[in-house]
Amino acid sequence: MGTDEKEVLAYIEKYAAVFNTMAQEVLARSAQNAEGGSVDMQSLFDPQKLGALLNGDIKVDSNKLIQQQMHYMQKQAELWQEASKAMMGEALQTKVAEQSKDKRFAHGDWNENPVFHYIKESYLANSDLLSSMIDAIEFADEKAEKQAKFFTRQYVNSLSPTNFVLTNPEVCEEVLKSKGQNLVKGMQNFLEDLEKSPLEAFKMRQTDSSGFVLGENLANTPGKIVYQNELMQLIHYAPLHKQHHQTPMLITPPFINKYYVLDLDEKKSMVRGLLDAGYSVFMISWVNPEAELADNDFVDYMRKGPIAAIEQIKTITKQKKVNLTGFCVGGTLSAMTVAYLRGLKDESVNSLTFLTTLLDFSEPGEVANYFSEDMLPMIEQNADIKGVFDGRIIGMSFSLLRENSLFWSFFIDNYLKGKDPAPFDILHWNSDSTNIPAACFKQYLRTTYWENKLKDPGAIVIDGVSIDLGNIDVPCYFLSTIADHIVLWKGAYEGTKLVSGDSRFVLAGSGHLAGVINPTKGGKYPHWINEDLPESPDEWFEGATEHAGSWWPDWHSWLSPLSGKKLTAPIPGQHKDYPALMDAPGTYVMKRLGE
Repeated sequence: MGTDEKEVLAYIEKYAAVFNTMAQEVLARSAQNAEGGSVDMQSLFDPQKLGALLNGDIKVDSNKLIQQQMHYMQKQAELWQEASKAMMGEALQTKVAEQSKDKRFAHGDWNENPVFHYIKESYLANSDLLSSMIDAIEFADEKAEKQAKFFTRQYVNSLSPTNFVLTNPEVCEEVLKSKGQNLVKGMQNFLEDLEKSPLEAFKMRQTDSSGFVLGENLANTPGKIVYQNELMQLIHYAPLHKQHHQTPMLITPPFINKYYVLDLDEKKSMVRGLLDAGYSVFMISWVNPEAELADNDFVDYMRKGPIAAIEQIKTITKQKKVNLTGFCVGGTLSAMTVAYLRGLKDESVNSLTFLTTLLDFSEPGEVANYFSEDMLPMIEQNADIKGVFDGRIIGMSFSLLRENSLFWSFFIDNYLKGKDPAPFDILHWNSDSTNIPAACFKQYLRTTYWENKLKDPGAIVIDGVSIDLGNIDVPCYFLSTIADHIVLWKGAYEGTKLVSGDSRFVLAGSGHLAGVINPTKGGKYPHWINEDLPESPDEWFEGATEHAGSWWPDWHSWLSPLSGKKLTAPIPGQHKDYPALMDAPGTYVMKRLGE
């Protein structure tokens, strides 16, 4: 062991008492969890889930397994030989992952220091072995295969040497540089995050939120709250021009997040982009519910959300129709809303825009790995006990879909290096979690991800009205993003086959958020357009043309002929029956969990 390694160990020993205090805090928190009668949601991420999956109906390709074992043994022998030569002064060579551009191993010592080099290469060899072992297994159930691969990946990435003090050269450098103070600061960061976490999951800080204030530098587009009920406040934004299109726009954001991802700063605000293009814009701001709203289900969110908002908007603007836009879960809710209204012969919706939305949940992406016969009842029980499903659990679940970039990188920086995260508006929004009433959470989960009923005509009946997405005969604009890990774009494409109205499908660059929030001025991601809608998404992409910059201008061009002539813009809050209740962004959006 070298001098540096001994010094690192000395600092760890010096602060052992602080480590012990932290451990006692964790144990106390675990005991509180058990006594509270709440369901342990962290068991959903237990690597033993993998063992349960491997006990199912499977077949093993023994020839492939033997070949993989031999290949692994050969790689390990090469590593030992290389390590021995390196100790004798010979230059190191990377054998396992020449092609890897893994950001976890960017530090020079991973390739230059013989010890760290061996640790890295051995870890990658073991990772490759575990992953290839799953590939050698033939599963009778495709869902079980996907879950096995998902939990294997979670397990493998959790054991990365970058996640531990003594096997991460960057952390060791920080220990020496700060004389161990990074470990103390990291423990303090951990305990602060633990204090703000729900009993069932751990909420890790991803950004410094101290510099963000809603209504000042986020969600600051001028407007008024002109209506509210127990589930939502309706924002009417102030026009930027004397005249705007006569048909107003209602945006329905997801109720699992706050609306203001669509109204960040002035440059990135989709709301401002619409106002600047001459549209009249209204936005639903959902409540951050507590247990008293537990009985409100998905249908209640439809009635008290978009349907209630549409009625108020028609009165305020004196227009018979609105253009409806739904984002993610808000898009799914909007589709059900329009199908329900059309079933009642109600033509209040003039057009429908879907932003990264699933209507057919046949390809739900990796989110579906959290749901199984044993997991689903546990999740539902948790919601029933608390009256709501805690949004911080959902936030952690989504972070673990990109575990190295959205979980472990922050774990290393916050707790091992003792750094405070930098301010970032989208990550601030991402950490601003929203609860979901128990009834809504369970109904949505069962109806969509588990039973996939929305795509089947008549599978859902509301007030005697059969829900058939084929009744959506209004023009529809589908926007998906190519790197979306929450709503896979090929799965979203299937939604174009369910509606009967003229549809346009556009694919944007980047992911679930950045691909949508790609402003006209300075938008750095491209988009793809194909005027046709062939049977498969692959065929669509083959025939698509790439265009530089934001997709917003294409959307605005599509919206314009559907939005009527230009009229004098009404001032929010001046309608005699709908006076301003307060300034935007209102009060519902202000409630933060854990504070």
